[in-house]
Amino acid sequence: MDMLSCSPSITTMIRMDHTHVMAAFHRYHAETSWWRKRAIVELTCTALEIHAQLEEEIFYPSLSEAMADDERLTKSKPEHDKMREDIAKLRAMGPDDAAYDARFMQLMREVMHHVADEETVLLPTAERALASQLSELGMRMTKRRMQLVAQYRPGAIAANTVGTFPLASFALISIGALALAHCLRPAAPRHGYRA
Repeated sequence: MDMLSCSPSITTMIRMDHTHVMAAFHRYHAETSWWRKRAIVELTCTALEIHAQLEEEIFYPSLSEAMADDERLTKSKPEHDKMREDIAKLRAMGPDDAAYDARFMQLMREVMHHVADEETVLLPTAERALASQLSELGMRMTKRRMQLVAQYRPGAIAANTVGTFPLASFALISIGALALAHCLRPAAPRHGYRA
């Protein structure tokens, strides 16, 4: 089996990114502790920045080749630029700022509108226009994502993930620790019949 057939399609990866950001957003509440708000906002903003860059470098150019002069593509980049402006404003303030909650909610309203457009119009169109390239583009996106995550401080991403999804993180760490303990356990002596 080749790597290409195992790679998720680019449209599947984009949908997974959307789901991840929405899950983080739903963890945010006005009464959430300041440190957890900071973790949720940082994780969400980093995920959005990486997602936008991946779409702009890989997805939109490929779709543009297949669908030249389609007006649906022309509005995506300005929406990403507006999102980046909002992220910069959020990062310039702290969770103790009175406008922090409102600014994050505004960012998420804009993101939800953008996601709805992509998922109802752009992604189905891409699945038809790029059908033979979806897995190859997914593999390119995976490779580029790993490069971008390395640039965005993976330790900070991990810490913010734990702050955003503490129970899921605890469960994964526990499963990993159990698996490691099982692997490191000395082998039990074998009892068998001797001939």
